[in-house]
Amino acid sequence: MSEPALEEYFREAASWDFDRLLQAQRHARRAWWVATAGVIAALGLVAALITLLPLKRVEPFLVRVDSSTGIVDVVPLYTGTTGLEETVTRYFLVHYVSVCERFNYATAESDYEECGAFHGARRNQTWYALWNPNNPASPLNTHKDGSSVRVQVQAVSFFRRGSGVDDLAQVRYVKAERQGSADERLSHWIATIQYAYAPPAQDPRVRRWNPLGFKVIELTTEPEVLPAAATGKAG
Repeated sequence: MSEPALEEYFREAASWDFDRLLQAQRHARRAWWVATAGVIAALGLVAALITLLPLKRVEPFLVRVDSSTGIVDVVPLYTGTTGLEETVTRYFLVHYVSVCERFNYATAESDYEECGAFHGARRNQTWYALWNPNNPASPLNTHKDGSSVRVQVQAVSFFRRGSGVDDLAQVRYVKAERQGSADERLSHWIATIQYAYAPPAQDPRVRRWNPLGFKVIELTTEPEVLPAAATGKAG
């Protein structure tokens, strides 16, 4: 091969190597751009997740079914800072008296725990003392004969204190006690209840029963004396 042809060959070879080098550099720059964009996108995603994290939380809710109409609704979560309608308080008062004044050995343990979810610390101490098996007046002792008690609430009345505070209510109800196959023995009662609302408990089990933080502060029950014509079987 002549010297001019050889020089031309080496020149083309050098140009080919240079083109390959430029192409490799372009590919490297493109790869770095893609990698940088990926890192920036990942950092943006992390920042977005950190920003949204305080908004992610589990909110318990209570589904309520009307026993007469079958209508289903959701009781809203109460935060302890706003007022509640009287109808919601009425619901809790009726539910509390219906559960806590009844007795059935099959549901006694569950009823005891559920009623505790509506108590403050002092009321819970009274509740524990009442149900203590060492107490002769404990329902566990008075109903050892197998008797049961069901409750039917008849009326709820609200009262305002002289100071303007609305935290008192009276619940009139009928206790129907039955032993075996005997007829029910009816008695009329009045429960005077001081109540309040507090922030809901953090315990999911308690919030399942009491999602709005309704609290029974004080409870006094006494028999209601009615004219003979007003007595009869509970419907």
